Amino acid sequence: MNFKGKRYVSSESVTEGHPDKVCDQISDAVLDAIMKDDAKGRVACETFITRGMVVVGGEITTTTYVDVDTLARQVIKDIGYTHSKYGFNYETCAVINVIGRQSPDIAQGVDTGGAGDQGLMVGYASDETPELMPLPLQLAQRLSMRLTEVRKKNILPYLGPDGKTQVTVEYHDGEPVRIETIVVSSQHTEEILDKSGHQITEKSRKEIIEAVINPIIDKKMMDKNTKIFINPTGKFVVGGPQSDTGVTGRKIIVDTYGGVAPHGGGAFSGKDPTKVDRSAAYMARYIAKNIVAAKLARECTVQLAYAIGVAEPVGLYVDTHGTGRIADEKLVQIVRSLFKLTPKGIIETLKLRAPVFRRTAAYGHFGRTGFAWEKTDMAAALAKKAAGVPKTQCECACC
Repeated sequence: MNFKGKRYVSSESVTEGHPDKVCDQISDAVLDAIMKDDAKGRVACETFITRGMVVVGGEITTTTYVDVDTLARQVIKDIGYTHSKYGFNYETCAVINVIGRQSPDIAQGVDTGGAGDQGLMVGYASDETPELMPLPLQLAQRLSMRLTEVRKKNILPYLGPDGKTQVTVEYHDGEPVRIETIVVSSQHTEEILDKSGHQITEKSRKEIIEAVINPIIDKKMMDKNTKIFINPTGKFVVGGPQSDTGVTGRKIIVDTYGGVAPHGGGAFSGKDPTKVDRSAAYMARYIAKNIVAAKLARECTVQLAYAIGVAEPVGLYVDTHGTGRIADEKLVQIVRSLFKLTPKGIIETLKLRAPVFRRTAAYGHFGRTGFAWEKTDMAAALAKKAAGVPKTQCECACC
């Protein structure tokens, strides 16, 4: 992050058992099931979850069949809601299917290669982590993943599926120097409550720090003033859909850049790749990451904008936040020459007709391996194109 002075930046994450993330995973599981047998199916799938009930709706046009009831129950089982002690059970919950067909008014614009919606999409990259992601979010996501790991491996058997994490990083002149605050809130059974019944025991608090935080957070980034909160309300027995409703697409900041970068506003899960809310956001990340990987900037934001039914983007900007080695407007020209920015071109470049989406639906869509938009295979081509362009003197003095 390119700024002067001291600043504190916070990002949060949630586990796969958080109600909103349960919904994202069900919606993307439906999408994957359709993509597997009908790669050109049109999917806009939304899920709602509450006490004892799941509602799956939206607009889908496909030549295949999906057993939504069985699929939703399998996702919930995989997450870990397998016993009434967690307030939700995959075997006994109701699953209601209210899916309809996609509007033909939308289809007539998309069938000819146009975008499936209007809107703007943002991609971001920064060189402060190996994944080229903001450090606060990357740490928060890894803590959430670790919470799930220690639960599923029975290392801390009293943990439940629902949980949240948050990390605040202190920056000096844009460089991360220490961890200011760590928050870990995890659903748990009553067995770790103290005699008052309102607080977890000090023993369990230490166990969570030892098993979850210590393997993830570099001790060099922590000091005596680093604050650690474990279940700061005292207890978290009632969790998941029993305590809070969930809806697809309600964790858009967790899904992207943790609040460090702007957001176009469109959610991802449950949408097939003709919906540029999703596919163009992936392309924007791909472009931004390759620009940083090519060392053309230390930090980069890319915005794309589309009109429904129109193939070419109606807007494109690149902002290197004063860290670019060449002018941002020159980068825009290079990006247009190297990247296919139509919905069809994006789908082909990033191989988005494959059933890869359910895995994106928890722990972030970016900064993880195994996705085409996380590759840096265009860095060399970008660097070559930029070689003949006069350099700017960037504010970070990396030149």
